[in-house]
Amino acid sequence: MPFLIKPFLTAFGLYLCFSFSLLADVSIGAPAPSFKLPNQNGDIIELDQFEGKTVILEWYNQDCPFVRKFYDAQKMQELQAKATSEGMIWLTIASSAPGKQGHLTQKSAQERIKAEGLKASHLLLDPEGKVGKGYGAKTTPHMFVISTKGNVLYDGAIDTVPSTNSNDIKKAENYVEMAMNDLKSSDTVKVAKTKPYGCSVKYP
Repeated sequence: MPFLIKPFLTAFGLYLCFSFSLLADVSIGAPAPSFKLPNQNGDIIELDQFEGKTVILEWYNQDCPFVRKFYDAQKMQELQAKATSEGMIWLTIASSAPGKQGHLTQKSAQERIKAEGLKASHLLLDPEGKVGKGYGAKTTPHMFVISTKGNVLYDGAIDTVPSTNSNDIKKAENYVEMAMNDLKSSDTVKVAKTKPYGCSVKYP
């Protein structure tokens, strides 16, 4: 029934626009929204406790093929290790709601850390999606870089090639790695905002 395709796409497009319109939109240079979330061990982690440090936020869904692209190739773990070795804080955040793809409990989060070889500072659980929506996180992965002064320096995609093919990683420029390198000699990053790509965050 071809005549149904256009109305369906129109309705689907409106649904996506409506869904994304419910998300906040952080501004580059503005203070990063504060938050508190439990980590994989049940400890409450606050963004404010990392004052004076560069913080990287990564939205995560272990079953998303765009996320798998980077984890299966060990690229995300490599970036996490590089960031933490340079004194930065890396917070991986799971905002999938209960019953939806990518949802994590404290136990399954601990299991994911082992399975992935995760090198992040913490794996944070946001099942109600409050933090994700507060940042306007649209996809997994969606990346943010927060300055030592607590301001948003980068918001967007992890790299320049929006695909699920791990072979494309070597062809791409990694925006997060670029930002990390920029911060070695400056308080700003050259590329501050890009369009994120990946699976939609599975909010409630």
